Amino acid sequence: MSKANKDQQHPLYNRDRPIIENLLVGEATDYNLAELARLRIRYSSFPGARDIQSDLDKILVQWNLSEEELFEKTRALHSRGGIYKSRGKKEEEDWN
Repeated sequence: MSKANKDQQHPLYNRDRPIIENLLVGEATDYNLAELARLRIRYSSFPGARDIQSDLDKILVQWNLSEEELFEKTRALHSRGGIYKSRGKKEEEDWN
């Protein structure tokens, strides 16, 4: 069986794709950094969604960050709290 046949469709793909499109044209704001880190974690070992994984890599390059730097920055953001609350959302994190 080929690698392509083993790839799976992520159940949140259709919800995440527009977020990633916004990140591709957006800037490295606190909120966007948090979203990028969240999505990197979600798709890091997922057997599929190769286009999303590739675009997440592109965003890191555009923002001149390594994954380690991204996670360092977002750990600091989350330790302060309120990163999602500031966007009108209740303080909830979607790590699924």
